[in-house]
Amino acid sequence: MKEVKIGFIGAGGNASGHMNQLAGIEGARIVGICDIDAARAQNAAERHNADPYTAHQDLLERDDLDAIYLSLPVFVHGQPELDVVARGLPFLVEKPVAINIDIAREIEAAVTKAGLITCVGYQLRYLGSTRITQDILKDKTINMVVGKYWCGTGIGNPDAWLRQMNKSGGQLVEQATHTIDMMRNLVGEVESVYAMQANRVLKEIDCPDSNSVSLQFSSGAVGSLTAAWAYGGGWSNANVLDILYERELLNWNPSKVSVHENGEWVDKTEPGPTIDQVFVEAVRSGDGSQILSPYSDAVKTLAISLAANLSAEENRPVEIASL
Repeated sequence: MKEVKIGFIGAGGNASGHMNQLAGIEGARIVGICDIDAARAQNAAERHNADPYTAHQDLLERDDLDAIYLSLPVFVHGQPELDVVARGLPFLVEKPVAINIDIAREIEAAVTKAGLITCVGYQLRYLGSTRITQDILKDKTINMVVGKYWCGTGIGNPDAWLRQMNKSGGQLVEQATHTIDMMRNLVGEVESVYAMQANRVLKEIDCPDSNSVSLQFSSGAVGSLTAAWAYGGGWSNANVLDILYERELLNWNPSKVSVHENGEWVDKTEPGPTIDQVFVEAVRSGDGSQILSPYSDAVKTLAISLAANLSAEENRPVEIASL
């Protein structure tokens, strides 16, 4: 089995999760880890028997790299990806892919020109509950989808980058992007959005803590998304979809899909591959066909988040194609 040697740009929480997954994949080896926090890079490198770096350019000078993971705050995306593309390396990048659409499209154009395998961290696409839902909805008329992402992530240090609108894009860009992506994945492309936002509780930050978005899908289906950042009741109301199709209803969440069969609600799930398994195999084989979230597709998800923010700011519907 061909060994896949991987470098990391960014060693924070999401990166640690990927590193732990890779440690259990036969034939995958982390060889270099970069973070601007030298201690964090060193600690991660020691855990995974890799070399530490504090500048991604130095990491990219290695001649033994097969692929790169980028796990960065959203406002940092841009030059690191372009440097990886210039080096000709496949990469997995955490969502969202950029803070604005211009950066995302510049990277997308570079990736397309280079013909690289890419993967974006929309891991919910690979779940068994997602595949089952796709099978149920195949050839069905979808009427409406209602999504929500309620959590308490907005509560905390107001100086953290996540809670600064110009650095994170707020909850719709940084976090509820997963829910938006699943709405696209299960219902289809979005043509336009009309959003309202409010800051009702978290007065110490400049991000909205309450978001309500109406979505018009290309298929004719309609949808709504609510995202709340000041809910302290846990995560059971994050990444939940109710989908009305024809005369039926299903409820999707990451752990299962619930459907009505023979007068009873039935929960269904099945195992699925991790996004890391899929990416490593794509790099090893040179075949990216099993990657469900390539960079160009993730740009479409970002556009919906950005359009919703613009809609709320200007109090008008926004066509996604206008961005």
